[in-house]
Amino acid sequence: MQFAYTIIYVPDVAASLRFFEQAFGLQTRFLHESGMYGELETGATALAFAAHAMGDMNIKGGHVAAHSSPQPLGFEIALVTQDVAAAHAHALQAGASELAAPQDKPWGQTVSYLRCPDGVMVELCTAIQA
Repeated sequence: MQFAYTIIYVPDVAASLRFFEQAFGLQTRFLHESGMYGELETGATALAFAAHAMGDMNIKGGHVAAHSSPQPLGFEIALVTQDVAAAHAHALQAGASELAAPQDKPWGQTVSYLRCPDGVMVELCTAIQA
């Protein structure tokens, strides 16, 4: 088995792709002509977005929409950067909301937490030194 995709259901796939491009510099790999599915260029494992309508078709009984939840859902997308503070500030300018400012952790990593307009929680962090 191989981990291939993380798919996040969002209100507007194209808007989520644009936000991730503007805030984090990730480029769109694919946007289906229907506008209901798209992927970012993230390497071997795709970060993808699908419309809530697709989630409703796939999951009988519905799902929790991250953008309408008052608190972030219990998962995050982690993006590694050498300059967490600069990346954090850039994402805020692009429209993210701050959950936690950059902090140095006891294990030597710098991390911050943001919430995207579509409700997704993003951790910005330096690489863990092994």
